[in-house]
Amino acid sequence: MASHGGNLVLPFGIDIQPLYAGIALVVVGGLWLSRLASRSNDEGKEAPSLPTSFFLFFYSSFIKPHQGDSRANQQDALESFYKTQAGAYDATRKVLLHGREDMLGLVAAQLESKTEEMKAAGRDRSKRIWVDIGGGTGWNIEAMARFVNVPDFFSSIYLVDFSPSLCAVARKRFERLGWNNVNVVCEDARKFRLEHYETGMHTAQNPLRSPVLSYFKQQQLREHGGADLVTMSYSLSMIPDYYSVIDSVTWLLSPHGVLGVVDFYVQNRTDFSFRNYTGGLLGRHVNAVSRMFWRAWFDFDRVGLEPSRRDYLEYKFGTVLNINGRNRSLGYIPYYVWVGCHKKPFSPSSLPHEIIERIDALATESPYLFPANQGDALTRAIERSAPEIRSKAFVTAVQNLSANLPLPSFFYQNHHWRIYYDDQLQKHTQFNNEYIYAFTWEDARVDERLLKLGPEDKVVAISSAGDNILSYLAQSPARVHAVDLNPTQNHLLELKAASYTALPYEDFWNIFGEGKHPNFRELLITKLSPHMSGRAFQFWLNNSHVFQNSKGYGLYDTGGSRHAIRVFRWVARLFGLQSAVKQLLEAKTLNEQREIWRNKIRPALLSKLVCNLVVAQESFLWSALGVPKNQLAMIEGDHAKSDLVKGEKPLAKNTRSHAIWHYMVNTLDPVAEETHIAADNPYYYVCMAGKFSRKCPLEYLRPEVHAKLSRPNALHGLRIHTDELEEVIARITPGTLTVAVVMDSMDWFDTGSKAAAAQVSKLNRALAMGGRVMLRSSALSPWYIEVFEAHGFTAKCHGARLDGACIDRVNMYASCWVCTKVENLPPPTPEMDRIGGAEITSLTI
Repeated sequence: MASHGGNLVLPFGIDIQPLYAGIALVVVGGLWLSRLASRSNDEGKEAPSLPTSFFLFFYSSFIKPHQGDSRANQQDALESFYKTQAGAYDATRKVLLHGREDMLGLVAAQLESKTEEMKAAGRDRSKRIWVDIGGGTGWNIEAMARFVNVPDFFSSIYLVDFSPSLCAVARKRFERLGWNNVNVVCEDARKFRLEHYETGMHTAQNPLRSPVLSYFKQQQLREHGGADLVTMSYSLSMIPDYYSVIDSVTWLLSPHGVLGVVDFYVQNRTDFSFRNYTGGLLGRHVNAVSRMFWRAWFDFDRVGLEPSRRDYLEYKFGTVLNINGRNRSLGYIPYYVWVGCHKKPFSPSSLPHEIIERIDALATESPYLFPANQGDALTRAIERSAPEIRSKAFVTAVQNLSANLPLPSFFYQNHHWRIYYDDQLQKHTQFNNEYIYAFTWEDARVDERLLKLGPEDKVVAISSAGDNILSYLAQSPARVHAVDLNPTQNHLLELKAASYTALPYEDFWNIFGEGKHPNFRELLITKLSPHMSGRAFQFWLNNSHVFQNSKGYGLYDTGGSRHAIRVFRWVARLFGLQSAVKQLLEAKTLNEQREIWRNKIRPALLSKLVCNLVVAQESFLWSALGVPKNQLAMIEGDHAKSDLVKGEKPLAKNTRSHAIWHYMVNTLDPVAEETHIAADNPYYYVCMAGKFSRKCPLEYLRPEVHAKLSRPNALHGLRIHTDELEEVIARITPGTLTVAVVMDSMDWFDTGSKAAAAQVSKLNRALAMGGRVMLRSSALSPWYIEVFEAHGFTAKCHGARLDGACIDRVNMYASCWVCTKVENLPPPTPEMDRIGGAEITSLTI
């Protein structure tokens, strides 16, 4: 050793004297903590103070050796770890064990939702049983009181734990609370049987009998048990033989029971990327450094973070919801919250394959539920020539069942609004988990006037933000198929549907009218979660700040379209127009609004400088307004043919900036001149104010619409497809749709493309005779109108922006058309299907 400055140092430069001092401190501290621990155990009358609790936790976790008696079994190991710190357990785990309240809130919401369903069906169940495996001190059971009245909500609760010290703390807890329905069972979870304690259950046995004899007395293992709720809170990672414990839960859980788990985990995306039954992958991947560090760290305390624990849980049960979180207060420890149910769907009147068939029929308008079209001979010939039409959800379900895998989580939802889709496909991931539109730019009032939907109508429409979809549903058609390739647009529609189902009007208005709600996350977990798919729930949990942000504009300052709205605000600040905008939003009359527009706002907003620098840029048109290059070309084409360019005295040049500027003028001038924004134009009001006004909300935000769509089964006809429009209509039974609303999607095709003709052919096939296609276009005379007319449709223009006309309150499009089916096309050839990009698959169970 070398001497340096009077201190002994190791060859690699570590001072020995401070090292010895540290070791001495640990030894002395350990002896003091050991004495403190034994005194705490001896007294056992009250919980230690907070500082003492953390000292005990530190001593038990990092200093005290973990050893049992000569048997060296799991119970001894648990006691070695917990006996010293049993009284301090709750105080120290609040910081370490995140997600427990979220798990309890989610399972309570699921149980309450199932209770409401049973009441509506006349099957009210007064007996409700909860088994908490590895329940420890009983903290979970007491914390459940935040969500339900525990003594009244549950008839029986069983806390099962293998540590006598923790069970002793739990018994004192429930004596203090006076909850007589809680039973603390100090037993190996693998051997716990509910029928040993509950009367009236089959194969009831005396718990004092030999467990070996009791096991052989059973004729066979059951598929399910009688517990309505089974929970595991940070216990699965501490059970060495976790396979048998997870297996035993299948015998505990009732057919419609709920299983909730929260625990630590580490996983690589390669472990789960190709699984379609995990309920969503958002935030699940843990990087390599974190995986190695946390597994090694927790191994010291016999806590297993190997991926197989969570994998086996998801394999044995169906996934309903899950959260992948990080404990930010303690080094970003990964944890997950998982809610599941039985792997096999149970139904009082249906077998699993019948349930899958029924869900498939809802997605495809299959004759399984609906009578075949009884039209003309050509229609019947088409039906006979078509292969059996199946949804992608059905195909995936069959593949999973044949491999003995759980169904995708969509099949385990309480509502079957959302249809299964593969979220890992590039066509879905290209949107980078962001929606473009926070509200829909289509005038729902005009749609209602033109379409006049009735109870026999079956509609397919592009989702966008879902506003018009809900307006259609308010007219009570038989079915509305909402279609969007961007998953997050459908997440927004799902959130609105769930909010109708679960929230009173004031909460609904705050979320979608004001765009903000201070308690959104709590509402999402405790009220909305039972009515959402796993992926939509994950998305909104991850983006709850959108509504809870105390600053900014909330929902209507999000999505790709926010860039256009922010440009307006930027122009208003740059030219000092904030007061003018406020005056316009408060204008009492249309004449007052016109004066403010002409003299104050228009000169700045419609300046050619703003147009040239910002609006006319192709990147801005796409990211902010959703205008693709083909649609931009149509705008430029109309401009090139206009009198502004070709007149005797041209007033504009044939350039993109001139085309866009005149398109803006033709859009905004008629709106400001002919529609009263404060009283009757919510589309532009929300752009300027960042929220809607109660005086002129969108149709779906009106109290009477909320009252109608919040009734039981009001949204039963909603189907949400995440796919291309042509993929969806190709998988709908021919001749069953009556209305297709394609918005401006036809503008996206290349001029004269075969793909456009193929899509029109599929629309013809899916629509009944007399069915209508409603579309809007940025062109006055779109080229594809001739394609419709060549494929069995007649076309009629219901509005065109000629001579400064305002065709609706949005006025964003140059024309609006309705094409009516008057002729059936011959049966399609395989080549036509390939051109359209849709491949119809026929599978049977």
